[in-house]
Formats: sequence, C-alpha cells, structure tokens
Amino acid sequence: MSRVPGLDATDARILLALDDDPQASVMALATRLGLARNTVHTRLRRLEDSGALGAHSRRVDPAALGRGLLAFLTLSISQSEGDRAGEELARIPEVVEILAVTGDGDLLARVVARDTADLYRVTELILQAPGVVRASTSIALLEVQPMRIAPLLQQHAADPRPS
Repeated sequence: MSRVPGLDATDARILLALDDDPQASVMALATRLGLARNTVHTRLRRLEDSGALGAHSRRVDPAALGRGLLAFLTLSISQSEGDRAGEELARIPEVVEILAVTGDGDLLARVVARDTADLYRVTELILQAPGVVRASTSIALLEVQPMRIAPLLQQHAADPRPS
C-alpha cells in the first residue's frame, strides 16, 4: 500500500527517541542514541523527504478543532469516475483520510464532524461528489486503541535482520 522505503533499526531508534521527546534537537538525539550528529541529521532528512515521516498536523486530535465525532463511510463509486470522486472527496476538509478497499465498497473515508447534524451535512457533501453512488456510515463510539506505531518501531529496532 505504501511507497515509502523501508526503515532500518537505527531509523527506528531515532523515531522512538523523537516519540519520547518531539522537541529534541538533532544534537540531543545524537547524544542520547550514541550516534554522530551528521548521521541523525541525514537520516531525519531522508525520512522526511521519503515520506516516512508524515506532516506534523497528523498528530493533531480533530477534537481539539471541535471535530470530536469520528465516522467511517464506506463508499460505492462509479468505476468510470473513481479518480474524480477521490479528488472531489479530498477537497472536503472533514474527510481526513480516504482508502481504496476491497469488500462491500470501493473507498473507505475517515470523516470527522462536530456532531451528528454536522456529520449529516458532511455526508451530503460526500454524496454530491461526482461518481459517489452510495454511502454506508459507521460512527465510532469509543477509541479502544488509538493509532500507534511505537510497538512496531520497538520490535524493528531490536530486530538484527536488515529491512
């Protein structure tokens, strides 16, 4: 699914250290990890340039922006307008993620809203997008396990095999 190049154990260690202290300087990371400053700097630059490190805005909780309701919309789209539908959906600010999926629908959209009335408004915008034929909505009631990558990074950092 991703086109991001693989990370090695050193990359994983750097990312875990950043998780512990997101404001750490390159020099502080290098000292903490026992690496050369240039090594840390070069690797961070490569991780950013390759897309392995996403935008800082991905860390923002939508609830802090007044969008505490999370819903997943399974969308059926007209196959002839799939690309156009994706482009139009990406223009809706409350649509924070779109995935092409297998199963009952063609796309899965992660949507945030203020409340159910706002979700209704956003759903109407989604249904107006060219190529969207049908939507099925599931509202998240409780975040049981937030999105996390640290356990994978820890496993990867401890794995002696190359990526």
